[in-house]
Amino acid sequence: MVDGKVEVERRRQRRFRLENDTFVVLRSNKTKVGSLKEMNMDGLSFHYVGREEPLMDAAELSIFSPNNDFYLFTVPCKITSDLKLYKDHPSPITMRRCGVQFGKLTSQQVSQLEHFIHHYTKDAS
Repeated sequence: MVDGKVEVERRRQRRFRLENDTFVVLRSNKTKVGSLKEMNMDGLSFHYVGREEPLMDAAELSIFSPNNDFYLFTVPCKITSDLKLYKDHPSPITMRRCGVQFGKLTSQQVSQLEHFIHHYTKDAS
């Protein structure tokens, strides 16, 4: 449940949680940097600090680890959800959860995502 709403499960694949800090840079109507929370080969979710207005259609995202041992850039995507995490938070600046679906990936991007999921995540299903 996010922001008082029950989320409907739409994932077709198992999802994986991150074992270490990994970040997402999303370029949309605004550029946002957030902490990667879950992912699978179809998409991911991340938390970021934002205002009330949700992000709009995304063009691309990048994923990177702070110790520079993983970097995946220019991944086409679209935003599937962008929700306020805490319903009654009084500040206009809040934590938000953004869900993203990957677009058409190159074979190299697919290979990098498979490697990342295998080495940096744990099963969350």
